[in-house]
Amino acid sequence: MLPLLSDRCFACHGPDDQARKGRLDLHTREGALRGGRSREPAIVPGNPDASELLARILASDPNDVMPPPEAKLPPFTPEETDRLRRWIEQGAEFKEHWAFLPIVPPAIPALDDSTPPAVNDIDRFVRTRHHQEGLPSQPEAAPETLLRRVTLDLIGLPPTPDDIAAFLADPSPAAYEAAVDRLLASPHYGERMTQEWLDLARYADTYGYQSDVDHDLSPWRDWVLRAFNENLPWDDFITWQLAGDLLDQPSPDQILATAFNRLHRQTNEGGSIEEEFRAEYVADRVHTMGTAFLGLTLECARCHDHKYDPISQRDYYRLFAFFNSIDESGLYSHFTRATPTPVMRLWEGDTERRHRELLEARLALEDALTARRATARPRFERWLAHTRSSEPPPVPDPVAHLPFETIENHRTPDSLSTNLVRLHDNPELVPGRVGQAMKFSGDNSAVLPRAGRFGRTDPFTFSLWLQPADTAPRAVVFHASRSWTDSGSRGYELVLEHGHPFFGLIHFWPGNAAAVRTRDPLPPGVWSHLTVTYDGSGRAAGIRIYRDGLPLPLDIVRDHLAKDIQHRAEWGDSDVGGVPLTLAGRFRDNGFKDGLIDEFRVFNAELTPVEVALHAGLPHPLPSLPETAWLAHFLARHDDASLALRARWHEVLVAENNLVTPVREIMVMQDLPEPRPTFVLQRGAYDSPGDAVQPGTPDRLMPMDPGLPRNRLGLARWITDPAHPLTARVAVNRIWKHHFGQGLVGTTWDFGAQGELPSHPELLDWLAHRFVSSGWDRKALHRLIVTSATYRQASSAPPNLLARDPENRLLARGPRHRLDAEQIRDGALAASGLLVPTLGGPAVKPYQPPGVWEDAGTGKSYTQDKGDKLYRRSLYTFWRRTAPPPSMLTFDATSREVCTSKRDATTTPLQSLVLLNDTQFVEAARVLAERLLTDHPHDPAARAQDAFLRLVGRAPDDLETDLLALLYTEQRAHFRAHPDDAEAFVAIGERPRDPSLPAPELAATTVLTSAVMNHDEFVMKR
Repeated sequence: MLPLLSDRCFACHGPDDQARKGRLDLHTREGALRGGRSREPAIVPGNPDASELLARILASDPNDVMPPPEAKLPPFTPEETDRLRRWIEQGAEFKEHWAFLPIVPPAIPALDDSTPPAVNDIDRFVRTRHHQEGLPSQPEAAPETLLRRVTLDLIGLPPTPDDIAAFLADPSPAAYEAAVDRLLASPHYGERMTQEWLDLARYADTYGYQSDVDHDLSPWRDWVLRAFNENLPWDDFITWQLAGDLLDQPSPDQILATAFNRLHRQTNEGGSIEEEFRAEYVADRVHTMGTAFLGLTLECARCHDHKYDPISQRDYYRLFAFFNSIDESGLYSHFTRATPTPVMRLWEGDTERRHRELLEARLALEDALTARRATARPRFERWLAHTRSSEPPPVPDPVAHLPFETIENHRTPDSLSTNLVRLHDNPELVPGRVGQAMKFSGDNSAVLPRAGRFGRTDPFTFSLWLQPADTAPRAVVFHASRSWTDSGSRGYELVLEHGHPFFGLIHFWPGNAAAVRTRDPLPPGVWSHLTVTYDGSGRAAGIRIYRDGLPLPLDIVRDHLAKDIQHRAEWGDSDVGGVPLTLAGRFRDNGFKDGLIDEFRVFNAELTPVEVALHAGLPHPLPSLPETAWLAHFLARHDDASLALRARWHEVLVAENNLVTPVREIMVMQDLPEPRPTFVLQRGAYDSPGDAVQPGTPDRLMPMDPGLPRNRLGLARWITDPAHPLTARVAVNRIWKHHFGQGLVGTTWDFGAQGELPSHPELLDWLAHRFVSSGWDRKALHRLIVTSATYRQASSAPPNLLARDPENRLLARGPRHRLDAEQIRDGALAASGLLVPTLGGPAVKPYQPPGVWEDAGTGKSYTQDKGDKLYRRSLYTFWRRTAPPPSMLTFDATSREVCTSKRDATTTPLQSLVLLNDTQFVEAARVLAERLLTDHPHDPAARAQDAFLRLVGRAPDDLETDLLALLYTEQRAHFRAHPDDAEAFVAIGERPRDPSLPAPELAATTVLTSAVMNHDEFVMKR
């Protein structure tokens, strides 16, 4: 009864108490017996006539009938009403939903002598059901049909003529199992399994949304391929993808696997709110985990309690909390090609070893510099005694100085060069700390065209007098970057946050940056002399901020700057010439409103604490400075041994920076040191936080072991617990669908109350239990299924059986369904001999019609690849989310914008047009025709036989042979009469034609092979 009540009643009277009408709860027995606002019990067990529920269903008054007309739900049919009445008469027992009950392996049925024999235990369950239904099983499919079926299922390619000949030559019972074992051992097995996983993982080669910028995630896809080929146990496959980074001493592959969680769409569109989209990304991870591993529609509980399943909104955000604590941005960079953090470096060759050696050399030099502080002390003390009684040490000269004394033609001079500072939107001169100062409105700025071009390893210093007008939440003082402190903020910046100076060095915010913030704010309306120094180390500890010559206490905001802060051509960045140093304003940011800046200086060196104090005007001999400040100055300016060590240290920094510059990166998972707080978001809105929640799982499904960590690894352990009621059922159901075209549960994405009931519940639970007991062995499960007599049945059946079970839910015949888009294209390439079998690597761009990308409105243009890249498997075809490969879309491929568990299977005229006219298929038909003409130069009948064998896996019957002969004769006559048409036709595609073959004969044979490609059996699995 649960699916019926769920479908007709739960939207208004189900688990969602906020949407519940009339206070009537029908998803629990207690609620149904209690009744609603009327206080009349909805159900009286044993007495349907006294049950208000049945009375309202049978009511004729539209004001009383349930479901009401405005619900737009179908009324109860007489059969459903009768079923409901019988259920109430029998006591109205409420049972837990079948999918949430523990998996208890059923007894394997015994078959009597009247039932066809079983090959394995799958058949015992299926044939017992046949016996109950009075259905006959079908005989085994023809050998060539069976071989084609299992070959397509296990490697996604058609069998070769040699495969077929060898199989037909061995009539022994072991031949089929040997073929299965060969296919499971094939490296192409991994390609076939990966293809389906990409839909669930929402894998694409672009970010999606409006800009839909390219990004290469193929290393993750190649890991999936290896995992399937190596038969990684399914529980490990789940664990590595959800939480491989949290395993003890994780391997590179285990970390790489977590890119699964980052494959969602991302945006960089102007005007987007970073936190809004970050929340979308976390939600997508929850939804994908729910669909891919649990078969649940968790997204239905994002804004309110789930209307049909026992998942509350609070449960949803407890799951949300598991994925909410990585150092990520809601936007990717609009101005650079930086990989959104967290990332994993993809080392090649000996680069990782060389990098490790450089880090070891750096640490050794830093130890040597520390040791030198002690050994240099005698010299330092003599030097200090002399220095304090003599002239103050000199301060290095700046390379730029903006005194802000004059404005002419929207320019103000740099006193140290001929550079002119551009003034935008008319900042004004006002009385300043020294002469005049520049006052900014918050919308204007000053731009230095050449100074301040610093990188990650460049030491530098900035100094200025400034007077903030207030303690605004945010005010930009100066920067060399393109945009707000977000993913677009490559460079460096000084920003006041509620008056607190914040200085950051950024490759990609937030996860690839070094940044500090002062603990104390600057007083508004008061002049402060601010100095920022940086030592080139790439560490937050290398940044210091001084006020009026003295260091300020700092808090570290970020401390992971792993790549350069400059824009680089090799990364594909814009602004490769450099982003200019700019004062007081920035694109998409809050300027220095009503703030004053004076005496702005830039130094190409890190000033010592002594030099900073002197530069700020503190009197010599600087009694307020501690001795450690003088020691730092001595070591940096006067100690030859320290200077030599520091020079070598800087060389190592530069070498390390140059080494990592070309190293590719991929998005992965890495939790923050402290978990980010998670709240129930009211109505799912990012800016409406409600109650705080801790990571956790829905208790109604299966309580989480209290000994598990409350992080993603604990979540993965909960999902892969052998006692979990969903994980194994969902996995085996999806594998069953892979082979039969539909699962034992038809709704592979929804095992909840709105999903379909299993057609063979005992078989499903037996398979699930066996799957777990086998060590989550996918290959063993595939083998079990494809060697069963159930799978090996002929897919044809008598009309009466087809009429009784049109969808083959009872499995009284073999599987029959159309191939996936990728298999159709790959089949044409394989049959023609064009297929390049190389495994893995970056995406390729084969043929597609002109204008598809251009018309998508993303500003991208398609550049077709050349050579072997045109003939790689479809698994490797470049997938743009806003414009997926059009020929594959025609055959129902998905955009992969979200996790997708089921593809449609349509039949349209456009599909035939693709097979007849798409360059990929025409070229494949022509290359196959060349082979046929070469192998059978004087035998058209043999050519037809060979074409059929290669494309549909069998020989043509007499009628098909006669039709192909007629087609060839007609087309040869046409092309002989129109030789220019023949030449144009056989010139389609990049692969050069064989000039030794006459064009009319080649063109006619190409039409013949193209016709066979349009045969129903080419695109169908039978």
